[in-house]
Amino acid sequence: MLFTTKDLSFAHPGQALLKFPDIQLNSSEALLVLGKSGSGKTTLLNLLAGLLQPLSGSVVLDEIAINQLRGSGLDLFRGKNIGIVFQKPHLLAPLSVKENLEMAHFFAKTSGQAIQPLLEELGIGSKINASVRTLSEGEAQRVSIARALANSPKLILADEPTSSLDDQNTEKVIGLLKSQSQKIGAALIIVTHDQRVKNHIPNFIEVKAS
Repeated sequence: MLFTTKDLSFAHPGQALLKFPDIQLNSSEALLVLGKSGSGKTTLLNLLAGLLQPLSGSVVLDEIAINQLRGSGLDLFRGKNIGIVFQKPHLLAPLSVKENLEMAHFFAKTSGQAIQPLLEELGIGSKINASVRTLSEGEAQRVSIARALANSPKLILADEPTSSLDDQNTEKVIGLLKSQSQKIGAALIIVTHDQRVKNHIPNFIEVKAS
């Protein structure tokens, strides 16, 4: 099993304890995490990425317990093995598209995927030297996906990637995430309240606030 969680729980200060369903995913498998606003979906994503430490339980990727890593060791492991597609792209505005992807290589201390072919596959090869300030919303999202894929991670996490998209573009983005994760053998987890995504990924768990 490539990725597992067991008995995960977390509590924000002054708020109720959140308990999360266990996850088991093999290479190239995809999972939806569904839930309403405030249900704890983003908290779960942050736990899976090692951005938060759980109150209890374990998060294991390729036999490494992420929840036991700390500091620079955790940062380096995340950079090499986990690609995150945030709800908003969070690109570095002063840099070009190419430079944003090179930063992903730099922080993970790896040469990663060749940038031009990756951008071509995502349909934005012509934007390689463009300033990210000149990109449309859809193009910026594809660059965000490219950055998440840049180091051929073992786990891809996507936070609400379709929330602002129409049906046609929702289908395109989910198709890109699925095809790219299968190509590199990564597990894919999409955190969303968008019920439309169930049409494309039938495997799902639901997160509910207690």
